[in-house]
Amino acid sequence: MSQPKNPYAPLKVKEFKYFITGRFIFIMGLRMTGTVIGWWIYQLTNSALALGLVGLSEVIPALSLALYAGHHIDQNEKRQLLLRCIMGYIACILLFIFLSTTYASSTFSGWTIALLIFSVIAITGAIRAFSGPTFSAMLSQVVAKEMLPSAAAISSATWLIGSIIGHASGGFLIAGIGINGTFWVILIFVITGFMLLSKLSVKPAMAAFSRNTLQSVKEGLNYVFKTKEILGALSLDLFAVLFGGAVALVPVFAKDILHIGAIGFGWLNASADIGAIITVTLLTIRPLQGKQGRILFYAVGGFGLCIILFAVSKVFWLSFIALLLSGCMDGVSVIVRGTILQLKTPDNLRGRVMSVNSMFINSSNELGQFESGVTAKLMGAVPSVIFGGCMTLAVVIITWFKAPSLRKMEY
Repeated sequence: MSQPKNPYAPLKVKEFKYFITGRFIFIMGLRMTGTVIGWWIYQLTNSALALGLVGLSEVIPALSLALYAGHHIDQNEKRQLLLRCIMGYIACILLFIFLSTTYASSTFSGWTIALLIFSVIAITGAIRAFSGPTFSAMLSQVVAKEMLPSAAAISSATWLIGSIIGHASGGFLIAGIGINGTFWVILIFVITGFMLLSKLSVKPAMAAFSRNTLQSVKEGLNYVFKTKEILGALSLDLFAVLFGGAVALVPVFAKDILHIGAIGFGWLNASADIGAIITVTLLTIRPLQGKQGRILFYAVGGFGLCIILFAVSKVFWLSFIALLLSGCMDGVSVIVRGTILQLKTPDNLRGRVMSVNSMFINSSNELGQFESGVTAKLMGAVPSVIFGGCMTLAVVIITWFKAPSLRKMEY
């Protein structure tokens, strides 16, 4: 597959502009939601374990439905499916708005509200099992084949920037307009994303119809496990994020270790995102020209080292720098992994492969959040983050020797 001379050629495609802009705004709103809920839950419960339960509440339905979702996406029209998912998210945000009102706080106890939040998060996890892979599977139907490498890089970059801005701005919005006000902003973002994505044309099923759901699911799994570059990239990111989920404990570090308020939390919360924006901007202007597999290993290893530095820091500026550098490393990982997936996946398997990807990558964030909450409860916040960083380095070393084809991967 040859890459077009102009790496920005997909931006001339009208549908692609609607796609990445709508996705950008939608993802920004979702990431704001995650940030607000982390701060909100810790305020309600003062429990690191409760932060872990946020991740568990989302990951159980997301994982349970992921394989079926891949089959469903490949067998059905994708635009309508995506719009229905976003409508489901809008309903969940309206529930969060109600739970964050003065009426709810005066009527229910803190833990009761927290349990209701976990219930709504479980619904968003079920929706996400379908929405995330649908976005990824649609990309090859939005641009021509020869533009796919460039489109994949731009799509990964815009997804990451939307995620970054949403995650970073959530903390500042909490400080400025409160939790309830922030959810109203999120609602506006998600509705705007819906309106832009509704302008896309119909995206028909690419796979032949199959009544045998189990066989269809197995076909997607088999492709992932026999394609070593995909399996290696997913496994590396899965375990790195699983053990390196220090960001889930930022509310604990901000309040109990660094002793900073909502503004300080906002900056600390934004630090990894600022680093990722720097990396994504540089890689968009000057894409990696070779040895992408090897660079992926270096980036994930650097991420683990940054997590350890964050854990041992007792000074705000050093903690900020450690998370900023971790974001730089994560930005490289997202761009390289996303491009490998798009280039190595055939059209008729995109829904199923992207669903397996969501099981490995997206759910690893929530599992990592749960792991961080549990280990923080058992070990304490600082030892648990050190442990996670060390385990990330161990995963990089093991994968380096177990996945030589990924180490040698170039595109």
